[in-house]
Amino acid sequence: MDTNFSDDFLVKGKFSIKKASTEYKGKLTKEEGEQLLLNEKEKLRELQEKLYSDGSQSLLVVLQAMDAAGKDSMIEHVFGGVNPQGCNVTSFKTPTSKEYAHDFLWRHYLALPQKGMIGIFNRSHYESVLVCKVHPEYNLSEKTWKSVKDFDDKFWENRYESIRNFEKHLAQNGTTVVKIFLNVSKDEQKKRLLDRINEQEKNWKFSAADLPERALFDKYMECYETAINETSKDYAPWYVLPADNKWFARVAAIQIIIDALEKMNLQYPKLSEEDRKDLEEAKKQLESEK
Repeated sequence: MDTNFSDDFLVKGKFSIKKASTEYKGKLTKEEGEQLLLNEKEKLRELQEKLYSDGSQSLLVVLQAMDAAGKDSMIEHVFGGVNPQGCNVTSFKTPTSKEYAHDFLWRHYLALPQKGMIGIFNRSHYESVLVCKVHPEYNLSEKTWKSVKDFDDKFWENRYESIRNFEKHLAQNGTTVVKIFLNVSKDEQKKRLLDRINEQEKNWKFSAADLPERALFDKYMECYETAINETSKDYAPWYVLPADNKWFARVAAIQIIIDALEKMNLQYPKLSEEDRKDLEEAKKQLESEK
């Protein structure tokens, strides 16, 4: 049985959202997948500790998805076993007036992981070519533009170029960028939104604003397809994961993240000869205590 899915969903060449599966789960049962996730979480914890101690590189995981696709629960289940001192999660909401007073990438620079850390973007700079493309009037809040007529093909080409340059700069300066799109079907999203309404303990998750956005589902899929094709590069690849089965998406995601960390060739710091002698002396002193 194939239990390694880390390369199966890497975007290579021209990407078509219509051809991307939302329900694939390999030959795994849910029980097998959940056990595999537990095993992989041990590997992730060990690699995160090595990343932290090495201190020369960082990892940025970008999560994008439609509402109810499972971003929050993925963060909980995939990263729940790592040391919180070495991991930061940033959830990007509607920009504040201060954030609108800067360029669209500014707030994302502020949230980048420092060397030795894992950073997770729950939504990201891609909102500027997703929700802001579906609702171009939102861009007017930047105050640079006078009319929605300004948001022509050239405007969007410039946005994609800015994103590519941003991610290439990160990759050239020690940050590995992994981008994951949780590809949930419209039918599965409907089921999950109804669950939020029907199950009292999930009521807090439901927002009436989800429904107008759901009505634009197909438009969002077009924007995702374009964004992924424009920005999936060797230095910052996109992975499109089938997300109708949350447990499978988590298994695939953690394997992708583990592979990215393993490729960093991380090393625990090596002590100098002088430091090693100091260590031996400290050991003797401690052992001689009464």
